[in-house]
Amino acid sequence: LYFSAQEGILIFYHIKELQYEMKICADISQPISSLVFSPDYTSLLLVTDQGTVYSYKPAHSGEAVKLLDTSSSCFLAADFLTPGNNYCVSVTISGEVQVWSLEDGTFVSKLNLGSEVHV
Repeated sequence: LYFSAQEGILIFYHIKELQYEMKICADISQPISSLVFSPDYTSLLLVTDQGTVYSYKPAHSGEAVKLLDTSSSCFLAADFLTPGNNYCVSVTISGEVQVWSLEDGTFVSKLNLGSEVHV
């Protein structure tokens, strides 16, 4: 079980029967608004409401890596763009949908929906 604390800490609980173990996986020092697993469950996106997206690979147990920083206070959410794990899509309150490369965080494309978005 993965979850995030308000302080921007990613925590993993390993639960087996009535026992559990807690492990702090990453500290990104920004409140995490959502956690999204890739379709093959090899990567976890950590999304902040400030517009920063981090990648965490549970099998490697390393630090979270900053993928992109949209620096937008209007940032709402991000998710993997399937099939594959090569791109993610983000959306802003103003209705701008953006596609980003997960390899190096570069901006790929955008589409303006022409209306406000709410989650």
